[in-house]
Amino acid sequence: MNKEYLGEFEELVLTMVALLGEEAYGNPIVAEIKSRLDREVNLSAVHVTLYRLEDKGLVTSEMGGSTKERGGRRKRIFTISHAGIALLKTMKESRQELWSLIPQLNFTFS
Repeated sequence: MNKEYLGEFEELVLTMVALLGEEAYGNPIVAEIKSRLDREVNLSAVHVTLYRLEDKGLVTSEMGGSTKERGGRRKRIFTISHAGIALLKTMKESRQELWSLIPQLNFTFS
């Protein structure tokens, strides 16, 4: 795999796709970021990022069924790809290694 670099927001959105599973689409991603990180994000920024992640092969998407709650509109559901999982694992390991080198923060992740 080529060395792929993600920006902080791309990494955050990719992590939320992995976390949410079958509920990974725009609004739940925004809500999860707000709930877990107390961070306001724009829905359109999440959508642009999801499409960019899809272009990079880190997520895939498919259209879900239409619902009354959405006025008959269908939602695009995103799923993390094998490449996305591998990249998140690599990023986590790299960060853990760097964190372990800081004496004042000498702790390990589980």
